[in-house]
Amino acid sequence: MSQTSSQQLPPKEQSIFKRIVKCYEQKQYKNGLKFAKQILSNPKFSEHGETLAMKGLILSYMGKKDEAWELVKRGLKNNLKSCICWHVFGLLQRAERKYDEAMKAYKCALRFESDNMQILRDLSLLQVQMRILDGYRDTRYQLLLLRPQQKASWIGYAMSFHLLGDYDGTLAILKEYCKTQKPSSQYDYEHSELLLYMVSVMLEAGQQQAALDFLNEHDANIMDRTYTKEVRARLCSELGRLSESETVMRELISVNPENRAYYAQLEELLKPSGPVERMAIYADLRKTHPRAAMPRRLPLDFLTGDEFVKELDNYLRQSFHKGVPQLFRLVEGLYDQPGKADVALRLVEGYRSSLADCGRFGESDPASSAEPPSTLVWVWYYLAQHYSKLGRPAEALRVIDLAIEHTPTLTELYSLKGQIYKDAGDIVSACEYLKEAQSLDTADRYVNSVCARYLIQAGRMEEAEQFLGRFTREGTIAGEHLADMQCMWYLTECAASYKRLGQYGQALKKCHEVERHFNEMVEDQFDFHSYCLRKMTLRAYVSMLRLEDKLKAHPYYFTAARLAIDTYLMLHRRPLDALADDSVGKNDGLSAGEAKKLRSKQRKAQKRAEQERQKAEQEQAARLAARKAHNKEHDADSDANAFKEEALDPEKLARTDKPLDQAVTFLRPLLNLCPDSVEAQCLGFDVYRARQRPLLMLRCLLKAKSIDASHPWLHACLVRFLAMTADQQGAMAAMEPPVRALIVQHLPSLFGSASVAPKAFNDAFLAKSAGDFVNTCWGLRLKYELEGPSSQSACLAALTAALSAGSAAGIERQLEACSNAYIELRSGDLFGTIDADNLNRLRTQLHDLFPYAREFFSPTDAAAAAAAVVKIQSQVLNGETSNNGDE
Repeated sequence: MSQTSSQQLPPKEQSIFKRIVKCYEQKQYKNGLKFAKQILSNPKFSEHGETLAMKGLILSYMGKKDEAWELVKRGLKNNLKSCICWHVFGLLQRAERKYDEAMKAYKCALRFESDNMQILRDLSLLQVQMRILDGYRDTRYQLLLLRPQQKASWIGYAMSFHLLGDYDGTLAILKEYCKTQKPSSQYDYEHSELLLYMVSVMLEAGQQQAALDFLNEHDANIMDRTYTKEVRARLCSELGRLSESETVMRELISVNPENRAYYAQLEELLKPSGPVERMAIYADLRKTHPRAAMPRRLPLDFLTGDEFVKELDNYLRQSFHKGVPQLFRLVEGLYDQPGKADVALRLVEGYRSSLADCGRFGESDPASSAEPPSTLVWVWYYLAQHYSKLGRPAEALRVIDLAIEHTPTLTELYSLKGQIYKDAGDIVSACEYLKEAQSLDTADRYVNSVCARYLIQAGRMEEAEQFLGRFTREGTIAGEHLADMQCMWYLTECAASYKRLGQYGQALKKCHEVERHFNEMVEDQFDFHSYCLRKMTLRAYVSMLRLEDKLKAHPYYFTAARLAIDTYLMLHRRPLDALADDSVGKNDGLSAGEAKKLRSKQRKAQKRAEQERQKAEQEQAARLAARKAHNKEHDADSDANAFKEEALDPEKLARTDKPLDQAVTFLRPLLNLCPDSVEAQCLGFDVYRARQRPLLMLRCLLKAKSIDASHPWLHACLVRFLAMTADQQGAMAAMEPPVRALIVQHLPSLFGSASVAPKAFNDAFLAKSAGDFVNTCWGLRLKYELEGPSSQSACLAALTAALSAGSAAGIERQLEACSNAYIELRSGDLFGTIDADNLNRLRTQLHDLFPYAREFFSPTDAAAAAAAVVKIQSQVLNGETSNNGDE
């Protein structure tokens, strides 16, 4: 930092001030404070602005934020024309993530010292962070003029043109820079990356011929040979040089014969006219790469008839012989094609019979060699997955028990058995078998994680944390450690489980933690803006910037945002106190008094758990404090300057006064970054409906219909919107005339007519939904909303009929939809309060369809299931073999 201000210091104090700046740059904060005290203790310079600012900056890095802000503001007030004071003020604003204010401060500093390299550099970092690209280009140009000999000045200026989409300008600058550069050695990585970056810019600009010529010219200086070949193959293909592209693609396949994309590109080049020619391509590749699995797997996607049977037979036999655990996952895509699942089942059943009888794949094939005993185990393993996928858990359990009896020490068998129970609706038994699998291999992190996931889904949070604690840092709380490590699956699973348990504050806390993690990822890119320019990782840098621009389109964020929005909408309709009051007396089989006692016990247990957690947190804080006491001073100082957000309080989150504002916070990224998602638009409709924003509701409906007009959730939104527009005396009358006119104008595009009755529109949807249980549930829900309690019996009858019809139409694979419908029926959210007889009748019908699903167990079934779980637990403790398929 240089000193330019109206408060000039004498030479002696000036030299001391320079030592303050040097101590700050070298992180010698205590020495810096001593030197600042020497200046400020002099009555003549006690209000010297720049010294006050530097002292405040040093204190901020020592964790004394309040005192730092006071000093910096005081220094700035005393010297408004100081470049240093404004720069320090901007640094503190940047540390607080107030980037707009920081940029204003930097610009004020540049008014007094326009050629300050450090301030210009800091300003450029903020501009690219905020994607103010025009300003970023201008700032990088100033830096280039000041330091034309620096590599980062040229690259940063060229990068600014690239981000703005000016490819010709980018290439012109880079070519000018390359004229002054030569590779420092034969293996100059940075020069190689610069050349490949120029190629990527040419590709984006559509300059295929120029890119290919550039690759050929600089081929000897490029180190990333695989990427070079991929680009060359693509360019030759686009330029019509198919034979050359084919040669390169075959070279790539030789390097990585398991890359599915390479085979697809080779097929595009050769353009086979039918299955016979396509098969000839793969037959040739098999000769070249006899050990590769992909040339044997891919033909199964397009072959049919006897050829398909022959190829699948060979593929399965080789895989079973090798013992490939993921075989079913590799061929699972074939099950979407009619008839291929039956062929696979017939072949595998034949293998099982032959292997059990004679130890070979075929009894009539004496030439085939005898198979090892493990082959039969993997055949059973495959069959169990096959039956589970088709919704036949009893057969799946019977087969997997045979495998466990044969080889009781194989971890995968217990994991699969747990998965079968979970898919069948018995998460409790699934947890026990995953615990057994984990006990067989305690070093398997994956099995441990799956076991913890199942425990979380079963609502057994403390037990899940115990399992997760086996692979987290010693001395830390497992849940907090995973949250700090941004373990998204853990946070989203916990949020969903807490929501099911009615602990809405905890659920919202996990959702907000996910949001904070994504915000941290956006903030973390700040450190890479200068690093990537120095290290010349330019292609990765551009990819990172584009990823950050759409980061919140990630499925993890979508899941957390949807959970949070649903929870906030529910809290808007019924605040937490109302939910607590309504839940008393609604527990199945409990009187109001018993329900109150149960809730009292639950509150006490929750309080005890919270006290234990607080105690553990205090112990952990003490350990961390002791550890930090032994760290080096500058490490502790840098940690103290880190940005810290306010701790999340579950109780405060659940009792927010503005739940809809919080919901909108989660909603905006979904609408902006997931514009092609029907679910995002429907979520938007629900939020804007609660906020009474008809035009925003209309926008969401129009967008959703353009994406998927047949989506059942969209139908629900349309019916509710139609009911609102039909209320001429209420909602429509309260709208402004221009709003009302715009809605009326778009009604035909949504409903085909401006005068459709909501009931008729929904009845037509129900008529089309015959045989589709999910659509039927949505239609019946809306029928009850439109017609009221008088339609309850008709809705129940229609739901029962849909279940009866679904039993012959594959409803066994729709456990989740049936479970959700039953939960909403039981809670009164679907058709209002249902009498016990009708509810029990429906439960019995569902239990017949899903005999393993605990959601549909009667009290007798639940007691028997509890006894079975106790038996499993005792077997795990005693190390016995499980064989409980008919429990």
